[in-house]
Amino acid sequence: MTSVPYPVFVQDAPVSEGRLALAGVGRCRVDMTNSSKNDKFQAIVDKNKEQAMVGVGAESLSEEQEKQNKKDKKKYMKQGNAMAGDFIEDDLKLDPSVVDVEVVVSGADLIATDGCLAACLLDAGCATVVTDGSNLDALDAAKIPKNRLMAHFSLTTSDDAALMEQIVQAQAFCDLICIQFTQATDVSAERVEALLGKIPKDLHVVFQFAPKLLIASDAESLDSLTSVVAAMCKLGKESRGTVALTDPTAQELGRSYAACVVTDRPDGLYTTVVCTRSGEALGLVYSSTESIVAALECGRGVYYSRSRKGLWRKGDTSGHYQTLHRLDVDCDGDALRFTVTQRGEDHAAFCHLNTLTCWGPPRGVRHLQETLQDRLQSAPEGSYTKRLFEDTELLRDKLVEEAQELSEADTKQHVAEELADVLYFAMTRAVKAGVSIDDAVSELDKRARKVTRRKGDSKAFRIAAGEAILGAKSPAAEGS
Repeated sequence: MTSVPYPVFVQDAPVSEGRLALAGVGRCRVDMTNSSKNDKFQAIVDKNKEQAMVGVGAESLSEEQEKQNKKDKKKYMKQGNAMAGDFIEDDLKLDPSVVDVEVVVSGADLIATDGCLAACLLDAGCATVVTDGSNLDALDAAKIPKNRLMAHFSLTTSDDAALMEQIVQAQAFCDLICIQFTQATDVSAERVEALLGKIPKDLHVVFQFAPKLLIASDAESLDSLTSVVAAMCKLGKESRGTVALTDPTAQELGRSYAACVVTDRPDGLYTTVVCTRSGEALGLVYSSTESIVAALECGRGVYYSRSRKGLWRKGDTSGHYQTLHRLDVDCDGDALRFTVTQRGEDHAAFCHLNTLTCWGPPRGVRHLQETLQDRLQSAPEGSYTKRLFEDTELLRDKLVEEAQELSEADTKQHVAEELADVLYFAMTRAVKAGVSIDDAVSELDKRARKVTRRKGDSKAFRIAAGEAILGAKSPAAEGS
C-alpha cells in the first residue's frame, strides 16, 4: 500500500479553525501524556483505576463477594468505555469509526490501571495505544494485541546501538514502533533508510518529526518539507513504515500528503473517486494539491474543476455539500478516494441530475432506504409502510415475527427471502428513528475496534418477550 503522512496532535487540538479535518487523511494521533491538563481524560484514567482495584488485597472471598466483584468490574468497565467514547467524539471531535485514532498515554497510567486503560481506549474505538517504548513494564501491563500497541522512542543521539536494543526488547509486546526525530540533521530519507535497514523487518515503523525542524517562513522551505516526506514515505511502502508530522498546518500536511501521490496526467491532477461511508461510488472527480489542502482546512468535499480551472467546493451553489470523513490513496498510489456523507436541503444528491450518484438511481438497500424516506414524508393512500410508521406495536411485532422466520429458514433461497423481509422492517424502524445505512456502518466499524468481547449468551427476558408476542399472534391464540 502507498505510505502517506498523518498528524500528531501534541499542543494543538485535532479540530480548530482553518484545520477542521486534518484527521481526514485517515489516521491521527493524540498525545494525552500530560492528562493532568485535561480533567475529562483524567477522569477516564481514574475510572480505570477503580476497575483495576476491584478485589485487590482480598485473600479469601465468598461466592457472593466474587459475584459482586465481577459486577463492579463490569460496571466500571462500561462507565469507562462510555466516558472514553464521549471524550473522543465530543471533546476531540474525532470519529474513530472511520479514522484510525492513536492515543499516547503515560506508562505510569497503564501500570496503575493494570492495562484497563488500554483496553478501554480500544473498546471506545481507538485503533492504537502508544506509550514510552523504553518502559517495558508499561508495555507488559497494556495486555492488548501486539498489532494495537505502539512503542515510542525519541532519537537523541546518532548512536543507534542502544535504540536497536530497546526496539528488540519492545518487540516482545508490540508490532508497531515510532521513532521521533528531535534534530533537523536527522530528518532525511538517508537517515530513515539507514534505520529501516537495522530494524526487524516484521515491525511497522512510524518516523515522527515537527515540520518546524525543516520549515522557515518561506515557500521554498515548504517544498523542502514535502520532498523529504515523499522520499521517506516511498521508503516505507508495502506497510513497512510511514511519517507522522507533529502539529502540522493544513498546508504542511496537505502538501506533504499530495507529494506522496503520483499522477501521469499532463495537468498534474489526481483521479478521485467519491464514495459513501458504505463504499458506494457517488462519482468521479479530480483533485489538485490545492484542493486537498482546502478539503483538510474546511472538512468538506473540495475538488478541482477542469471546466472552471479552479477549486470546486461541492455544494457552494447547489446546496448539496459533503461532510469529509477521510481520504485514501489506492494500492498503486495514483488515485484518491474521498469518503463523504452527501448532504442536501431537500435530499442528498451528488450528481447535477439531482440523483445521489452519477450512475442513476440506487439499487438494493440504498434504494430501499430512499423509498422509505420518501414514504415517511409523503406516503400514498393505503401504504403499508405508512401504517408501519404510525403503528409502533405493529412494527415491533413484525420485526419479531420476521426474525423468527429467518431463524427457522432451511434453504438458501428461503434464508434470502426472509433476510429481505427482516431488512425491510429493520430499515423501516431505522428510517422512522432518523437512522441511515451509513449510521449502521459507522457502528459496525466502531465495534470492530473492540478487544473486550462479551459471552454473547441469549437473554432469557428477551426470549420470553418475543415468545409472548409470537404466542399472541399464533393461530391457536387468534382462534381462542
